[in-house]
Amino acid sequence: MAPRRPAKRLVTALCRAFSGRGCQLAPKRGAERRDAAPSRVSRFCPPRKSRHDWIGPPDKYSNLRPIHFYIPENESPLEQKLRELRQETQEWNQQFWADQNLTFHKEKEEFVHSRLKAKGLDLRTASGQKATLNAEEMAEFYKEFLSKNFQKHMYYNRDWYKRNFAITFFMGKVALERIWNKLRPKQKKTSS
Repeated sequence: MAPRRPAKRLVTALCRAFSGRGCQLAPKRGAERRDAAPSRVSRFCPPRKSRHDWIGPPDKYSNLRPIHFYIPENESPLEQKLRELRQETQEWNQQFWADQNLTFHKEKEEFVHSRLKAKGLDLRTASGQKATLNAEEMAEFYKEFLSKNFQKHMYYNRDWYKRNFAITFFMGKVALERIWNKLRPKQKKTSS
């Protein structure tokens, strides 16, 4: 069976070449902290003539599926504000979970390493596999991690609800604007 790499690169190159507005799923994250999860742009690229939002594959760091937002040509200012709010919320959510997952994995590795060292065990077993702890020992880590990050998660949930209520509010305004535009009599163009 032939390797699929060259074909995949060709498809990606063609997709980027023929797409009108580019293939970034979300705008790049701004300046990041040194310990923050690295920023990356997904290779996912929806069809050029698509008229819908597209959901991409899971992000490597946050495990969330990023969204490529469709921008209609006749987007009203209210629709634009809604789309931008959704994009901003997506970026915020992606960055939070990327940072949280990075911290979790780093602290988990430190915990496992310290426990194995305390037991006098190596990081690898005699067969070369990575040494692990049992479920009860890992439960201690999970409980400690959740307790330590309780406040952070509480603030995240509060902000998540605020953002979702704002998005829902703007979705309602957009729906009302669309209904109003359909019901309003169209003005005829008069030529002078």
